[in-house]
Amino acid sequence: MKETTFNKIRDLVYERSGISLGDNKQALVRARIAKRMRFLNIADYAEYYHYAVEDTSGEEIQQMLEAISTNVTSFYREPSHFDFMRESIDSWMASGRKALRFWSAASSTGEEPYTMAIEILETIGNRPADIKILATDISSRVLEISVTGEYTEDKVAPVPKHLRTKYFTRHGQNGRHIYRVNDRLRDMIIFRQFNLSTPPYPIRKQLDMIFCRNVMIYFDRRVRSGLIHEFNRLLKPGGYLLVGHAESITGMSDGFRCVRPSIYLKV
Repeated sequence: MKETTFNKIRDLVYERSGISLGDNKQALVRARIAKRMRFLNIADYAEYYHYAVEDTSGEEIQQMLEAISTNVTSFYREPSHFDFMRESIDSWMASGRKALRFWSAASSTGEEPYTMAIEILETIGNRPADIKILATDISSRVLEISVTGEYTEDKVAPVPKHLRTKYFTRHGQNGRHIYRVNDRLRDMIIFRQFNLSTPPYPIRKQLDMIFCRNVMIYFDRRVRSGLIHEFNRLLKPGGYLLVGHAESITGMSDGFRCVRPSIYLKV
């Protein structure tokens, strides 16, 4: 891939998704889009770039973004965040709150919002509550997986066995076990395709807690600053923003106070 072609591709990716690709990502970009090029029988990277931008439907650019973006996730990833969520729910409900709203802002294939739903249900028990989770991602492909809610045995391994039995139905498919989330979890979550790099966000109700974990590392400071401003706007006073343990909003955190590592309170 020529450097001029790489620069055009990364400019396009940044414009459409906010993902910032450094000079050291050229090999990654080349490898990620090669499979799509083989499918289209296109041998030249410059030719593929022009094919994508000339597709008036926008579908090929979406295919490019889905190939390049990273979707690393798991059930119960960074478990201390879910412990904090449970503590917060107990505190809110003890003060008389019944309606709570959560957002999984980069939900990938659904493991994060389904973990949230499990832990919410385990926390509220029989107490009356009105709880919804908005789960969003830029990739339509991973959202399809999320909506289906079916996972292989290795994917659900981090879910404690008693919760697996309680919230999943196991069935066989092509000689292996597949675990399907039950309707109680599914009914709590609204899945939507969403581009975090294009504020203001079309979210009407204010939120109590936002999970935006391990995604801001792919954005430059300008995009991150826009995200944090929007998160602050959308959170209720006393709401929380949870980011990945490797992430920080230091220097962009006006309106937030760090209460624990990677957990910020709207003040």
